[in-house]
Amino acid sequence: MATRRDRLRAATVREISETARRILIEQGPDAVTLRAIAREMGMTAPALYRYFGSHGELLRHLIGEIFTELTAELMAAAKAVPPDDMSAKILEVARQFRRWALAHPREYALLFGVPVRGTDHQGETDFAQECARQFGWTFMSLFLEMWKKKPFPIPADEDIPADLRVQLVRYRDERGLALPLGVVLVFLKCWIRLQGGVSLEIFGHLEFALTDPEPMFEQMLADLAEILDLTYAPPPGS
Repeated sequence: MATRRDRLRAATVREISETARRILIEQGPDAVTLRAIAREMGMTAPALYRYFGSHGELLRHLIGEIFTELTAELMAAAKAVPPDDMSAKILEVARQFRRWALAHPREYALLFGVPVRGTDHQGETDFAQECARQFGWTFMSLFLEMWKKKPFPIPADEDIPADLRVQLVRYRDERGLALPLGVVLVFLKCWIRLQGGVSLEIFGHLEFALTDPEPMFEQMLADLAEILDLTYAPPPGS
């Protein structure tokens, strides 16, 4: 059972995280400093070091919390459709990913602007990286479920370029996946198109041509549905 001191510490950590996120949303990532957070909370900057050892540690904690929030929303989206309708499940999760990104552009930039890599503290679990892995597993688990229920067309191993095949083997083995290499290849191709398209939109790189990227996003989903042998349906109400 948590002691009163533990509860007070947890409450302060939550307030620090909430304050950091508010500053992130209102002013951008460069404004999320220990001094700015302390000022907002009526604390001194040195006092924050009792809760986070560095600015980097605080940011990684915030990244982990936001990844956890995003993962929960994607899982809720998957559960909101009939469990055996893989077409609807894949499409809804992809759309929810874009909706979340559009609603949280500053948070999206923090998560996906640079790769989330582990820290160098040997033997310690990196909170941000672990939460990022859980987020990634949301999409991989959908692919595994889809492959088990209705296998989609994949290339044979010998049809994959050798230099790419080596990398796919390493990626598959590091994650302990008992899958044909073609499944891993299709997964990565689909993820690159989905996340790449959302990132281009969020970072404003489609504005040179599109004032409303949603139809292009839906066209991309239709293309992915064809690759995965799924049935594409436009979003409700469109």
